[in-house]
Amino acid sequence: MTQTQEPARSRTFTWSDPAANAAQVGRRSGIDLLRAMIAGELAAPPVMHLIDMARMEADEGRVAVEMVPQEFHYNPLGTVHGGVISTLLDTAAACAVHTTLPAGVGYTSLDLNVKFLRPVTIDSGTLRCEGTVLQRGRRTALAEARLTDAGNRLIAHATSSCLLFPLPLP
Repeated sequence: MTQTQEPARSRTFTWSDPAANAAQVGRRSGIDLLRAMIAGELAAPPVMHLIDMARMEADEGRVAVEMVPQEFHYNPLGTVHGGVISTLLDTAAACAVHTTLPAGVGYTSLDLNVKFLRPVTIDSGTLRCEGTVLQRGRRTALAEARLTDAGNRLIAHATSSCLLFPLPLP
């Protein structure tokens, strides 16, 4: 895409090889893996750098992530793109499920149902997204995520179903 605005804006970011974290999946419990990332023992996944997600918290059945809206998140309407908001909601909901999994069990998202309630701009301040597990069975889990702005107003809400499965270990 060609920039037509002057002066042109740019953004550069770096990330670590995601294979290092992927090699840990299934060897540690989900909560241990996420806590190792939070502590800096394992690198954050590239998507966190891509959309500039910040702080993460993780407890059994609950995860919170934060992001400060930036101009590079904007859509053509001058608000944060719904895909960025959906990524925050998906991250919080799915990672909340991950915190409940023992070593040797993996997951993948089956669906993500999002309701956008308010537009987000730079003026919204720090966004906080909290994901919570609503129900976890042997094969599926249901989680929700709530995204709020700096004024604690609800911006968006999502539910997500995840498929749980055993992971083959080498």
